[in-house]
Amino acid sequence: MAQEQRLELRLSQKLILTPQLQQSIRLLQLPLLELTQDINQELMNNPLLEENVERETEARNDQPGTTSEEETFREPSDDAEAPLEKIFGFTTDSYFEERESDGRDFGYFSDGAEEMSSPFERNRSKTDLYEHLLWQLRLSSASGPVGKTAEIIINNLNDYGYLQASLEEIAGMADTDLAVVEEALKFVQGLDPSGVGARNLQECLLLQLPPLNLTGTLVEHILTEGFSELEGKKYKQLAVKLKVTIDDIFAAVKIIEGLEPRPGRNYSSDEPVHIIPDVYVEESDGKFIITLNEEGIPKLRLSNYYRRLLANKKTLGPEEKLFLEEKLRSAIWLLRSLDQRNKTIYRVTESILKFQEDFFRKGHKYLKPLNLRDVAEDLGMHESTISRVTSNKYIQCPQGLLNFRHFFSNAVASEGGDMSSSTVKDIIKQIIADENPLEPLNDQKVVEMLKNRGISVARRTAAKYREELKIPSHLKRKKWF
Repeated sequence: MAQEQRLELRLSQKLILTPQLQQSIRLLQLPLLELTQDINQELMNNPLLEENVERETEARNDQPGTTSEEETFREPSDDAEAPLEKIFGFTTDSYFEERESDGRDFGYFSDGAEEMSSPFERNRSKTDLYEHLLWQLRLSSASGPVGKTAEIIINNLNDYGYLQASLEEIAGMADTDLAVVEEALKFVQGLDPSGVGARNLQECLLLQLPPLNLTGTLVEHILTEGFSELEGKKYKQLAVKLKVTIDDIFAAVKIIEGLEPRPGRNYSSDEPVHIIPDVYVEESDGKFIITLNEEGIPKLRLSNYYRRLLANKKTLGPEEKLFLEEKLRSAIWLLRSLDQRNKTIYRVTESILKFQEDFFRKGHKYLKPLNLRDVAEDLGMHESTISRVTSNKYIQCPQGLLNFRHFFSNAVASEGGDMSSSTVKDIIKQIIADENPLEPLNDQKVVEMLKNRGISVARRTAAKYREELKIPSHLKRKKWF
């Protein structure tokens, strides 16, 4: 078959996302902390953007004897916006005046806004498990191959103090034999905290017995001979196996429950993650006030220095002018995207408040079924936009700090009408919290108690809700003493 080349004209339609539109979508779904990092990065990359300086700094620049870099290029005020009108056909001042028409301040442009340091920004110094064990090793008499191997073992412990590598792997790393590795492991297992260096939970608990003078007791026999029955809470079988009374088993198990299954967690270097709300909803005089959180977010504005520099036609060459015009477009688009992001979050919060007003006023049991489509239709937006707005964002309201997705849940049939699945989960959680720990309720009994309250759910649905609440089954919740 002969091959040939030819030209063809085809007409097609494609949806193309420009880089500016992609940036706008990305900013919309960023949580507060990531948004702050993104803005700071943009401040470093774009000379046309700058933080809004405080009025005191501006006052000092206006005093006699002080100069600023902006004074180098003094142009008539009518020409200051000339590049904006030429490139975009409008001025930034006229555009951003529209955002103040409704009396709401969305941030990013406030003059003289004083940055407040976060209460969570503190210098914390905490010794981690590795430093604690290495400090003990340096003070000990261990040296030579044993000391070297012990340090390798310490380096292969996880945050909870368990050894992650096999003895053969340790021997290969230390270039020594297994006898030295076993001696080094025994040394590490004798360090503080007790139980460190274990390879499994059983060994970890056994290592904690000698310091408590529990060697040779029933506690040790249970851990060595009846560990599988202990895990399954088969205490009667354990009593028969060890030929002791059930009361003796209960007393020993109570001691085992007091042991530490994760000896290294008190030395964890992980800092607590503090959730910062993106929106505050407060009630005042019977009305709810919505406030966007601006803490830590740089207040942006266009640099007057570079705008005047761009307006001075005699100063810049073609390449410099092209570069600044491109950065100006990027800066204006970022400001517009941030403004649009704040307006969208505000409107979505207003819509959620409208649908869930009873929840905000009366509490969790008044949460209504709601999905993304309801809010999208209410605001005339696409459902994907609502999904981006509510992703990884939090709202501080009279009911506590909640994820935006907390307000969206499926409907569950009840006698009084459809009920939110989140409300059903709260009821299940309360039912299990009030149960007798000696006779915990199984999923079928929970379903029957829900039915008595007029809530109709299947047993598998109740089990799914229980698992989502991270509540174990009734067999694992059972207390024997």
